[in-house]
Amino acid sequence: MKKVKTLCAVAIMACALTALTGCGSKKIEVEPIPSDTLFVEKVENMPEDFILGMDSSQVPALEAAGVKYYDFDGNETDVFETLAKSGINYIRVRVWVDPFDSEGNGYGGGNCNIDTAVEIGKRATKYGMKLLVNFHYSDFWADPAKQMVPKAWAGMDIDTKANAVYDYTVESLKKLKDAKVDVGMVQVGNESNGAICGEKIWMNIYKIMAAGSKATREVFPDALVAVHFANPEKAGSYADYAKKLNYYQLDYDVFASSYYPFWHGTLENLTEVLNHVADTYDKKVMIAETAYTYTENDTDFSGNSVSGGGGVTLDYPMTVQGQTNHVRNVVDTVVNDIHNGIGVFYWEGTWISVGTNSWEENSALWEKYGAGWASSYAKEYDPNDAGKYYGGCACDNQAFFDAEGKPLESLKVWSLLGTGNNVPLKADSIEPVDVMFDLNGTITLPEKVNAFMTDNSKQEVPVTWKDVDYDKMYNGGVAKYDIVGEADGMEAHCYVSMVEYNFLTDYSFEENSPVWVATARGTMDELYVEDKKTDSLTGSLHYHFWSANPDTVDFDLEQEVKDLKAGTYKYAISIMGGDCGETDIYAYVKLNDEIVATAPLGISGYGNWDTGLIEEFEYNGTDKLVVGIHVKCSGEGAGAWGKIDDALLNSVAK
Repeated sequence: MKKVKTLCAVAIMACALTALTGCGSKKIEVEPIPSDTLFVEKVENMPEDFILGMDSSQVPALEAAGVKYYDFDGNETDVFETLAKSGINYIRVRVWVDPFDSEGNGYGGGNCNIDTAVEIGKRATKYGMKLLVNFHYSDFWADPAKQMVPKAWAGMDIDTKANAVYDYTVESLKKLKDAKVDVGMVQVGNESNGAICGEKIWMNIYKIMAAGSKATREVFPDALVAVHFANPEKAGSYADYAKKLNYYQLDYDVFASSYYPFWHGTLENLTEVLNHVADTYDKKVMIAETAYTYTENDTDFSGNSVSGGGGVTLDYPMTVQGQTNHVRNVVDTVVNDIHNGIGVFYWEGTWISVGTNSWEENSALWEKYGAGWASSYAKEYDPNDAGKYYGGCACDNQAFFDAEGKPLESLKVWSLLGTGNNVPLKADSIEPVDVMFDLNGTITLPEKVNAFMTDNSKQEVPVTWKDVDYDKMYNGGVAKYDIVGEADGMEAHCYVSMVEYNFLTDYSFEENSPVWVATARGTMDELYVEDKKTDSLTGSLHYHFWSANPDTVDFDLEQEVKDLKAGTYKYAISIMGGDCGETDIYAYVKLNDEIVATAPLGISGYGNWDTGLIEEFEYNGTDKLVVGIHVKCSGEGAGAWGKIDDALLNSVAK
């Protein structure tokens, strides 16, 4: 008996000595993993305790569906051990309250409840990594567009719901504590842009977050409490969120942001908005989610959220090296430019395909194991999104493992950030070329193109274009063509747009030219040229308007056209937006300051571009000619907003 007690005492002491990594964990020695091909510029000044995190919430569901993971030597191994050896020191896991329908069928996305978090947490702790527990306070995905109340809490008043959040958080965290999981941080809400758990009033948002924070302080007093928001590119939003949290005196430590370069603007803007929060409120800041594509290819017969073909910002090539450069530059920004920056988490770098033979085969696995982003069973909870568009993985081309579970060379970046890896530079990919020619002009394809080097610099290299059908381009009307060529041994693309000549200057606002004059009536909040590719019809700039108060959106945007010959012309301009209520919007043509032609326009939601076309008007070559758009909106809800792009003035053949 005494011997047993002695052994128990030794075990207890051993657990105490390894409290930071959990009883039974093994210390992983992280050494830079050599690479003959991967270029990594050293991140200077990186603290030893800087968080290099990975969201791996999907792993248990993928493994249940048959996915296997391998190390760099080709041996099947625990993916969490591979992550730890690669330099990852934190694992993030999302937690939903009840991601199952009334028959027990999972909604998908890993069916991530607290039991999933415990399983992942134990494996992370085993390999010396801490856990970030990400409470969505929802039964399924919570993001800026959806912050739905869990089924069990529906209909509760705010105080009852806050108590339920507190009890649930305490119970969940105690399960992790009992399992000896090393919880280092708890996130109260996910991308909570003005809503959480079905609440949209900031006092109520505060109460939900405060309940989660209080529970965390009680169960894991040494853990950091984080809040999480998205869309740092939206002017003033982060300053507003932080100000409201400060007003209500929320007890939290970390202001976390998503940062996907495809949609969320520049690193310079990210730095500015997070520095404001850090400096004004003395908060730690971090990147809770980021990712980048290593290929255009889809591997599971379910489309990816980011691929080739435009519509998103691609700061790097869609290559393994491009993915590496993104990670390195985000980490460098948080370490050296952002004040009080404590870490970067990569989102679902272990989420790869299940099955590879057909959509039907994969779908069965998504449905049975929750291995896709959503199953058909999710329609019970989310009928308008997941219930309609359920399917597989939309980010398999952003993982650090290929479709067979083998680690990509880019996974080594995490271990190389502190030392760098200065291999000889070489061309990594060829930058696509976009050119525009008039149907009545001359087509001249470029003789050189830019090669992206492994350090993301560019060098010009000669190009040879293949099988160019000039007759088709001249005679095919308005159209776009993909001309394929070869440069430095790699495939090159020249996207040729054949267009009607546009007589307007700065037709898509890319030059932010003073030829466009806005005249506002009333007190609008915002009216300017905005740089945001995802909200543009062409290029990355457009004219943006927004106003919070009703009946304040009222303006004209116009350009005077000079040196135009007499003839017959047509004019068009496009708009999209939302929350506009009753509207009076039309394109117009003025001759000698008098409107002579109009075309109506409507606003029906984000991405729904409407084009007003004045099909024909005569111009004598001497009158003062002005084209423009009139916008007046009553506004509803939080205010009217919109984007204007692509003003076209073309001749009409007679």
